[in-house]
Amino acid sequence: MKRVLITGAAGFLGSHLCDKFIDNGYEVVGMDNLITGNLENIEHLFPNKHFEFYHHDVSKFVHVSGQIDYILHFASPASPIDYLKIPIQTLKVGSLGTHNLLGFAKAKNARILVASTSEIYGDPDVHPQKEEYWGNVNSVGPRGVYDEAKRFQEAITMAYHTYHGLETRMVRIFNTYGPRMRLDDGRALPAFMSQALEGNDLTVFGDGSQTRSFCYVDDLIEGIYRLLLSDYASPVNIGNPSEITIKDFAEEIIKLTGTENKVIYKPLPKDDPKQRCPDITKAKEILGWEPKVDRAEGLKRTYEFFKQKLNK
Repeated sequence: MKRVLITGAAGFLGSHLCDKFIDNGYEVVGMDNLITGNLENIEHLFPNKHFEFYHHDVSKFVHVSGQIDYILHFASPASPIDYLKIPIQTLKVGSLGTHNLLGFAKAKNARILVASTSEIYGDPDVHPQKEEYWGNVNSVGPRGVYDEAKRFQEAITMAYHTYHGLETRMVRIFNTYGPRMRLDDGRALPAFMSQALEGNDLTVFGDGSQTRSFCYVDDLIEGIYRLLLSDYASPVNIGNPSEITIKDFAEEIIKLTGTENKVIYKPLPKDDPKQRCPDITKAKEILGWEPKVDRAEGLKRTYEFFKQKLNK
């Protein structure tokens, strides 16, 4: 059996990746320091003999005994509410953590895929965003700790690829949603859903004209899986190019939840991107991938998950 190490395993995306690889016949080693991850996301895997878990911070030395064929580095805070609260850890996991895992991949002769982000494009001047766009990022702004950690992560990953010949893959992840998101995550979808379920008005920052493109988690995980097994070493956008304004998105959530809440407006946070939409031409051509789950179906599944979570 092939053996894969997944960092950030108890997080939203990491836990879904653990499921994907277990379902596809791999042995999975999960690793997480649980700063933002939650063991509830992977507790169903603990009885599985092909799954093991290490409670560990990858910013420190990383070691797992035995063969490792693949590494997926998904350890990082990923929402503004988290990386504004723990900015130093965010920078460390993107820099020291990535360095440690690249060295570990080299020692194990393993292929490594790193989770980058659409945030490396910053507040973009180009729309939709292609992989060749270099971005418009404020390195010293409040969001800079996340954006620059991920930009450095890409740079050091490519350096290991060109200098050491390491097999590397890079995914640039656009807005993703689905079961196992935290209700207090701070991003638009969980914020809107938790506000609607609790009978509160939905908070939109700015005038709501900024856009996002929401990809359902199952689609994203399939794209990442295909990228890992591909022969392509440069970054690839994975996301859903169906774009919507935040104001319209809030109205969709109100309609879905059947509440009578209003939308209220607050000032837009500093450096909040006004547009976010992936160009997925590369993913289509190289991976034969495009999203399958439309927003109506994905939101329905996510709403059911959040309802159950609140009922608990």
